[in-house]
Order: sequence, then C-alpha cells, then structure tokens
Amino acid sequence: MVIIRFIITAALFIPAFFLALRYNIHMLQLNGYKNNEQISWLRKNIRKQWILIFAFAVGVLRLFVTSLPADILCWITLYLIFLVFRAHKRLNTKKKLVYTARVKRLVATIIILLMAALVLSAVFLKFERLAGILMIIISVQFWFDIFSNLVNRPVEKSINNYYINDAKKKLRSVQGIKVIGITGSYGKTSVKFYLNTLLKNHFNVLITPESYNTPMGVVKTIRGSLKPTHEIFVCEMGARYVGDIKEICDIVHPEMGIITSIGPQHLETFGDIEHIKDTKFELADALPAGGKLFLNGDNKYIQEKAGSYKDKVFYYSEEKGEGYNSELISVSHLGTQFRVTAPGGESEEFTMKLVGAHNIINVAGAIAVANTLGIPLKELKVPVRQIQPVEHRMQLRAHNDVTIIDDAYNSNPVGSKAAVETLHMFEGVRILVTPGMVELGEKEKEYNYKFGTYAAENCDYILLVGKEDHIAPIRNGAAEKGFPEEKLRCFGKLEEALEYAYSIKAEGHKYILLENDLPDNY
Repeated sequence: MVIIRFIITAALFIPAFFLALRYNIHMLQLNGYKNNEQISWLRKNIRKQWILIFAFAVGVLRLFVTSLPADILCWITLYLIFLVFRAHKRLNTKKKLVYTARVKRLVATIIILLMAALVLSAVFLKFERLAGILMIIISVQFWFDIFSNLVNRPVEKSINNYYINDAKKKLRSVQGIKVIGITGSYGKTSVKFYLNTLLKNHFNVLITPESYNTPMGVVKTIRGSLKPTHEIFVCEMGARYVGDIKEICDIVHPEMGIITSIGPQHLETFGDIEHIKDTKFELADALPAGGKLFLNGDNKYIQEKAGSYKDKVFYYSEEKGEGYNSELISVSHLGTQFRVTAPGGESEEFTMKLVGAHNIINVAGAIAVANTLGIPLKELKVPVRQIQPVEHRMQLRAHNDVTIIDDAYNSNPVGSKAAVETLHMFEGVRILVTPGMVELGEKEKEYNYKFGTYAAENCDYILLVGKEDHIAPIRNGAAEKGFPEEKLRCFGKLEEALEYAYSIKAEGHKYILLENDLPDNY
C-alpha cells in the first residue's frame, strides 16, 4: 500500500515539477540568465508561485505524518501546481521559451541535481518519508534553476568564448568591411532599419536582425549571416549594465558609431543616469583614430558628455548649429515632410510615411551617416520615402473603422510622450491602452505620473492594464489634469482592455494606441 501511494505521488510529481521548471527557466531566459536579476524577479513576483510555498508546508508535514490523508493532501497540492503552471504556460506567449543548447544543458544539470537529492534521501531516510522529500524538492524548484545556472557558468563561459573568437575570426576575414555601431537608450533599433533602407541600394549591407543587440546575438549574426561580399555591418548594441557596450565593441571593433539618445532607460540595473551616459559612450571610446561618431545633438545628456570627443563628432539635430540640421515642414496622420541641411550647405526636402515629428531626428541620423558614406542627399529622397515603420514602433494597422497604432515595444519617458502627442493628431476617437513604463528604478512612479498628465491632455479614453500599484501613478497624473473618471478604466489583462476599446460607442473612426506591452516576466 505504501509503495502504491508513493507511485501515485511520483506520477503527479513529474508533470508538476517539469511545468514549474519550464516556467522558471523561461523567466531566467527573459532575465538574460543573470542570477541577480532572477532573484530580484522572484522577490517581486513570489505571489505567482504561492502554491510552491504551500507545497513546502505540505512537504514538511508529510515528513512527519505518513498517513493516507497526508498523501491525499500531497496529491491535491501537486495537481494544483500542475494547473497553476499550465496556466502560466498558456498566458506567457509574448516571447516564448526558446529551447537553446544552453537551456538543454541547464535542464540536464537540474535533472542530475534532482536525482542526487532523491538518491541521498533514499539512503538516509525511510522509504515512507520520500513523498515528503518530493514535495520539498518541488517547493524549492526555482532555486534549482539558479544553482544549476551557477554550476554551469564555467562551461557556458567557455562555450561563449569559443563562439566569440570564431565570430571575430570570421569578421576579420571579410576584407574592407566597415562596421557601424548603433546604441542609445531608445531609437537604436529604428535607426538601424532606417539606415539599412538608405544604404542597401549602394552597399551590400548586413544588419543585426530584429532586436538582436547582446554580445551573443551579435555573434550569432556574424557566424550565421556574414558573407565575404558584405561591405557594411550595422551592429545594434544594447546595454543593461556598465561595460555591456564595450563587450560588444571588443568583438566587432566599429569604425563608425551612432548614439541615438541617452535617457532614464533600465535605471533599475544601471542605478543612475551617469552610469547610462558612461556606458553609451563606451562606443565612442572604442572608435579608432579617424573614426566617426554621430550624435543626437538635441539630447542634453549626450551634449553633456560629448565635449571630449570633438575630433570624431558629427551632430544631427533639429536645432540649427554645426552638423546636419533637420527642420519640420508639415506633419499629419498620413506622414511627415522635413528638410535636412548638410554641413557643406547641401539641402533637400524629404517626405516619409512615418507618423509623428519625433521620428525626424532618427531618420536625420540615418541620413547623416549615409551622406557621410558618400551618398548625396538628393539620392536619399526616394529611400526615405521607402522607410517603413519598425514593427511595434508606431506601426499603423487599419481594420474597418478601427486603426491600431502599435507602439508596444519597450516604452520610455520620451517616446511615450511623443506617442500620445502623435495620437492627438488623428481626427476621431483617441484611445490609449497601456500598462505604463517599467525598469525606471526609483523614478518609475514619477515618470508614470507624468505620462498620465500627457495622456490626459491628448487622449479621449485611457485604458490601463496591470497591477494596481503600477498603474496608480498614471491614473493619478490623469486625475490631476481633470481627466473624466468615466473615461479612465483599469483592466487586469490586455485582452480585456482591447475588448472594451472596441466596444466604445462613439461617432468617428477609432484610433487605439498600444503604448508598451510588458514582457512575461512583469
């Protein structure tokens, strides 16, 4: 009878354990395999795994009480764990778990640790108490991932170094290739795609795909896509910690660099704006003698830091001064017209499909680089018209009487303000759907409050998504501006907010701005 009860416990344990394991490995992957970020995430989100805490209490009880009712309690708890983590799997669909070789090695290490724990327990404890051990093991499952990640670190470092050295060798083998690094708190992915559009008719260009901007993402691009015929490699460089940009620069050795912006992005990991400034300018430090550095001259943080790089700098800005100057001519929901004047006096008018005056500065940066590479401004007029919105960055999708303005990727204080101001240009019912901004450290509430004030001035409806403590500052900011309470609603899920947005009965076309979409680990 004891053996049968244990078999039932083990049979329920296996699927419950591996569903919980899958969930926590997914979160570890989203947190960049960084144990400190995973631990920080666990502290903030422990409620999502409340059932595991309950399982620990059941496990301790089962160690001392070996009766049938205690086993039944274990079975019920394991079944609940199965249901909870199956629900997590269904809900976490924004960026799915990728079963990379690293994930497979991590799972293998966890299984070895699990088997070792079971063998030791079988040796030192009586058989009838093993069910309690299973419950305790599953209750501390999230620590298995962290410990296994630590155990595997030397192996992962060795493997990464092999791939990095191979990528360096392959990049060196392409004679005459010019590497352009792009970084910034925001705008870097957009500028990368804009620049590719402007250059591809004159050069054979390789860019890092999508939002690949980590060292291993860059390495994967080089090893998988670089060909001997490529003339330019446009490399996006992301950062969450001081030294991250330098690490990528040490791999690709850029000759040209673009810093699109500096602002309070990822303050949670950087700590303060000074660390962000230092990190972004690691790209400038990596440029060789004679290298060219393109800077957004309208950004105050860039201006504060740029003084010691004068011999390399080419500015692009909306304010008249040295470098490339851009000037708004007209803007509507159909597109934007503007003028760019080069340092030598050459000037041209441009028309683009991108909506919003805030896009001009990023396109102007791409124009500055392309022009410096020898393409006359006049020859850039057609490519500028061909620029398409980057996916999830003010991307318009029309459906009958509703237009979705998809700005769901990685919202920031500057971009969120520009997004609602752009929404205000549209004639119709203007609806904002947002969970607010994250990763802003101690400033998060302040910036979300300001976002609420901007939203109130530019939107007809404000639909907030997420936890009460996170969306409260936005609601308070909107209230401060006198926004009508009946037009501000809160929802637990994005789907619920969208369903309500579609149901709003009002005359005119509806424009729904999706401003930010939190990843699964928020």
